[in-house]
Amino acid sequence: MKTKYLIRLDDACPYMDTKKWQRIEKILDEYGVKPMVGIIPANADPKTMIESENHMFWDKAKAWQEKGWAIALHGYDHVYISNDGLKGLNPLWKRSEFAGVTVEEQRKKIQEGMNIMHEHGFNPKYFFAPSHTFDENTLVALKAESDIRIISDTVATRPYRYKEFVFVPQFSGSCREMKMKGLFAFCLHPNTMNDEAFENTEKCLNKHSYEFTSFNAIDVNNIKKKGIVDRVLSWLYFTQRKIRRIR
Repeated sequence: MKTKYLIRLDDACPYMDTKKWQRIEKILDEYGVKPMVGIIPANADPKTMIESENHMFWDKAKAWQEKGWAIALHGYDHVYISNDGLKGLNPLWKRSEFAGVTVEEQRKKIQEGMNIMHEHGFNPKYFFAPSHTFDENTLVALKAESDIRIISDTVATRPYRYKEFVFVPQFSGSCREMKMKGLFAFCLHPNTMNDEAFENTEKCLNKHSYEFTSFNAIDVNNIKKKGIVDRVLSWLYFTQRKIRRIR
């Protein structure tokens, strides 16, 4: 397997930083890179509400989709109501909108989020949770309330199948050259990117644009369970984070 890269853009919503999103869109278009955009359908998180409501946001999202960008459901309101993130399937942070929350409440979040997406003409087939934290109940909720069976998150070098879901690992918060073979998704937050982050992204694309692919181009039909190498990699990564927290 050759090394391939993906880009994921987090926290798109009617209150996003319009200029910064225009800037990242221009860079990605210049190099022909088609990212996945995570939309918060009912954003109520003050930290991701940068501007007053843009009533043209959903038209912009449709334009993204029309040019081949993947659209994902990024939680429901982006409000953290749990501190059980470390007990979930991707224990990166304590805070969570989903991990540790009852399956009934998670089902309601997914249902209402999907209803909003449907109202605006979208039927996303991807999901990722705020702060990367979710649990088994999230999978139950997604299965019950949506057709989503692909999740962008967890640690591995290539997509894998768990239960009825395909997981596309997310490996870094910035674009960079990886020294091992695999498929690596870079998670960018345009709302909080500074000049250096934009410049580094452009430098990476300038050097590696031919190695980037899109989420929509991933063949999910023949994906297998997580291999032993990725199991070890995941265990080492999260064990290291746990040791750092203890210190």
